[in-house]
Order: sequence, then structure tokens, then C-alpha cells
Amino acid sequence: QVQLVESGGGLVQAGGSLRLSCAASGRIFSISTVGWYRQAPGKQRELVAQITRGGDTNYDDSVKGRFTISRDKNTVYLQMDSLKPEDTAVYYCRLTYGVDYWGKGTLVTVSS
Repeated sequence: QVQLVESGGGLVQAGGSLRLSCAASGRIFSISTVGWYRQAPGKQRELVAQITRGGDTNYDDSVKGRFTISRDKNTVYLQMDSLKPEDTAVYYCRLTYGVDYWGKGTLVTVSS
């Protein structure tokens, strides 16, 4: 079973930074695309950024130039700079390999 555990969320002022981590177990992780998603209260979960097994990245327009996704052998990171109140959400790590595997999420709260 693939296990994904997010960490690094917290409370930060607008303009500040946080780095989220997704610690993974399972061989599938190293050969799969991994993404960060977020879900705000009353809204649908949406893709923030993803990274392929080869290191290619893709970002939602709302975070381009502010967020950076990266990975090493066992962990995917999301560096979040210039945070805005609208970035407030629960952030989830996701791996897809035929079916979706999700972490439990980490809460990011950005105050004005």
C-alpha cells in the first residue's frame, strides 16, 4: 500500500513563506507523477502543482512564479512564497498509478 504523509502547514502572514513536504513509501512513488492539490471550505479540490517521474513540472496559473514543486527519492516538496489569503486551504499530496492515492492533508492558513 502506498502511504503519503503531508507536513509543513501552519499559520503565516500574507507575503510569507511555507514549505510543505509529502513523505512517501512504496516503490510506485519513484515512477509516478505526484501532485499537490488544495481544498478550501465550500470549494472543490483543485490541482496546484505536479511533477513527473522525470522532473517536468506544471502549475496552476494562480501560483505560477510563487510556488515551486520538487522531489527527491522519497519526498515531494512544495515551496510556497509570497503567500496570499486566497491560498488558505487544506493541501493534499496525490499519487496516481491506475488509481489515486491521497495523503490526509495539511492545513495552510494565510492571514491578511
